Amino acid sequence: MAIPHIASIEARIEAIYRADSRWIFATLIRLLGDFDLAEDALQDAFATAARQWREDGIPGNPGAWLVSTARFKAIDRIRRDARWSALAAELGETGPDRDHNHPGVCDDLVVEDDLLRLIFTCCHPALNRQAQVALTLREVCGLTTEEIARAFLTAAPTMAQRIVRAKRKIREASIPFELPDPSELSARLDAVLRVVYLVFNEGYAASSGDAMTRPRLCAEALRLGRLLIRLSFSAEAMGLTGLMLLHDARRVSRTDPAGDVVLLEDQDRSRWDRAQIDEGAALVERALKSAPAGPYALQGAIAAVHAESPSWQATDWPQIIGLYRALLRVDPSPVVELNLAAARAMVEGPQAALEHIDKILERGELVNYFRAHAARAELLIRLQRMDEADEAAQRALSLTDQEPQRRLIEKRLRRFRRQ
Repeated sequence: MAIPHIASIEARIEAIYRADSRWIFATLIRLLGDFDLAEDALQDAFATAARQWREDGIPGNPGAWLVSTARFKAIDRIRRDARWSALAAELGETGPDRDHNHPGVCDDLVVEDDLLRLIFTCCHPALNRQAQVALTLREVCGLTTEEIARAFLTAAPTMAQRIVRAKRKIREASIPFELPDPSELSARLDAVLRVVYLVFNEGYAASSGDAMTRPRLCAEALRLGRLLIRLSFSAEAMGLTGLMLLHDARRVSRTDPAGDVVLLEDQDRSRWDRAQIDEGAALVERALKSAPAGPYALQGAIAAVHAESPSWQATDWPQIIGLYRALLRVDPSPVVELNLAAARAMVEGPQAALEHIDKILERGELVNYFRAHAARAELLIRLQRMDEADEAAQRALSLTDQEPQRRLIEKRLRRFRRQ
């Protein structure tokens, strides 16, 4: 058959890696039972694909081909290493004729839940919260150690050590790669929901880089949220998935064609995905009716007020303030308090909101959170205190590596200096 140009083959391999490498990795962990072995096998399989597909063309099911090839590469590797002799016997011997469409290796019914299994493993209670988040972002989402470190204001070597220790803990404690028993599910679900939301947030508002969003991470988080609803029927799983849907419904309107940030007040609401808004609002409503309102359901209710409002001016700000105050009672945090302060500015004016934010900062909270200083700069601009606004904006700029956010802060300053 005719083989496509080498450049197009390489581009397709790169696209497959971006789209499929995480579920292939999760499936390999299920088959091999070890993070490092699965990662090495994944890289070996893609390296083999880069050579072989140039000659033979891309197979009809590249994902299955990669899983099967990686599995065989892993078996070759463990045969050469005495430490893996027991695992080699368990995986079984293979003959010289290696069938890259080996049945069962990439069974769609099993693969569907492999990423979910991987998340529950990464979020096992034997790991502390920081390790759970770091390991999930690295292994489930494929973020680099440097990206994770920047997101959590930690040095990259420190984050790398944290991830290595977490994987060692999983190995030494023989933590199984499986979904928890129903009796353990509720106790394990909170950590998983928290991490899924962090994955979504990294997709919805990337912590660094030139792009504001990473749509693939948003899509993965939404898929995992729907899986969690099917698995647990949890009100908070419904609330979280509804919240993510409501935010994702306006993702495309959050940047302009140049990639610059468009604030909520300036977004073209006709571009919002009404089907996602309807689905998300329905899930939030179910969550609020199913149990006492949890933090995700309350955040979803706030997002629903914004999503269902015909305009920024018509937004029911008193209702949003009430919901934020309810959220503070259920899940107190300085970030929620910051959002409450921003909502207060719409009802009580910028001075009241500024005093609220200053109290948060005086407590030593959010001093390294760029959004707090960016919000403060915006309020100072509205109060015509430009020297102080400039100082707050410079502090915000020093705390973010997210280029669209940097451009937004600089643009707002330039705009008000001209007035």
